[in-house]
This record gives sequence, structure tokens and C-alpha cells, in this order.
Amino acid sequence: MKILVCIKQVPESNKVEVDPVTGVLKRDGAASKMNPYDLYALETALRIRKKMGGSIHVISMGPPQAMQVIREAYSMGADSGTLLSDRKFGGADVLATSYTLAQGIKACGTFDLVLCGRQTTDGDTAQVGPEISEWLNIPCVADVVSLDEIDDEGITVSMDLPGETEVAKVSFPCLLAVDKDIFSPRLPSYVKKKDTRERKIQVLSLDDMKDKDETHYGLNGSPTQVQKIFPPEVSDKKEVWEDADDVLADKLFDKLVDMKFA
Repeated sequence: MKILVCIKQVPESNKVEVDPVTGVLKRDGAASKMNPYDLYALETALRIRKKMGGSIHVISMGPPQAMQVIREAYSMGADSGTLLSDRKFGGADVLATSYTLAQGIKACGTFDLVLCGRQTTDGDTAQVGPEISEWLNIPCVADVVSLDEIDDEGITVSMDLPGETEVAKVSFPCLLAVDKDIFSPRLPSYVKKKDTRERKIQVLSLDDMKDKDETHYGLNGSPTQVQKIFPPEVSDKKEVWEDADDVLADKLFDKLVDMKFA
């Protein structure tokens, strides 16, 4: 079975600089890590490979430093990896991101199963995985919390939906967007890290894509544009009031009116 896992490098903290012109995060040089949800997707792939055999290919999109998360995936057990890296991919919204990843997946070959994390911690849209499946024209199941059955023809999974758990069986090829409750990710192996430090990472740019139209990628291919982005204000200002209960109640009410909360 050929499995592909989409992974992403995300900032380690919320203290990230924002480009004042484009309104997107400045990722170059920022402290980063693998998106936590993608760790669950990778662990799912490793367990399926153990049961069914086959190979695991990981794909990521980002600046050259995003190779770090592919190396991390190697140290966890992935067999091969591809980085989609081109300045023309920068500033992409979820639609352009999903299209770029889908084009990159097609450039890497055919796969029986594509796995994604439910969402990323720097975007929280939970849209990219399902959109990739649309571009690839394969069925998708999102919010997957358990694998129930798997054979050569397809896979049966459980989805965590509001108020209920739904079971679905899909045929290969398909895409699953997994949630954090599916498995506990394993730690990277130091031995695997040493053994794979020279393993090749394929790097693809726009010139390697079947569709080379620049208007389909990055900011040019993004129908949604960020108008303004800024870090939340942090304030430690406080007031302490001491008085009789009825006086405090009136004072609190006046304060809420003054702040236009009442």
C-alpha cells in the first residue's frame, strides 16, 4: 500500500512577525515545529503500514527550512519525502494551498491513501484536507477518530460528529483527515535520525508542476486576502474594589455600562 501524509511546519509560539504588506506570517527563521495534528496522521500511516505493508511518503509546502519536519518524519519511520518550495507559492490561502499540495501529490505519483491532520495550529480552518481530495477527485472522510477495519479494497473509519459518532467505509484511493484522539504519536528515534540524515528529500517548484500557471498559486491564486492581522493585546491592568455588597453591585453595573457591555 502506498500512503502519503501531508505535514506542515508551524510556528512554535504566537510570537511571530507579520509582513505588513501581504499580511501573512514571516516563516523564514522563525522557531518552528511539526503541526501537532500531522503527528497523529503520521502515526496513523505507520500503524497502517505495519498491518498492510507498503511505503509512506510525506509532503510539505514551505520555505527550505521546512525540510526539518520531513527529517523529523524520517526519524519517526517515513520512507521518503517531498518539499514544495517556491516563492510563488507564498501567501497562499486554503484554496491555493490545497491546489498546490494536490499538484505536488500528482507530481509524486499515485497513492492508495492520503492522510492529513484535521487542521493546523497556525490556521485552524480544517479545510485543506477535504479540498485536496476535491482537487484529486477522490473520496474524503474528515474528523476521523478511529480505524475500524482495513483491507486491500478500502477502509472503515469512525467520525466524531456533533452529538454522535458516524461510521463510514470508503474505497481506495481516498483521503482521511484524522483528529487528535486517533492514536498517540511515537517519539522520533535517534537511531533512525542517524540512519536517515543523508536520505534525499525531493524539492519541487512551480516548474515541476503539470499546471505552471502562476495565477493558480500563492497570493495570485488566493480568492481570500488578509486585510489586517495583529497579535492580541496583553493587559495586566486590574482594579480591586472593597465596599458593601449593594455598593459594589451598583459600581459593577456602572462599569459595565461605561464599557458598553450592558
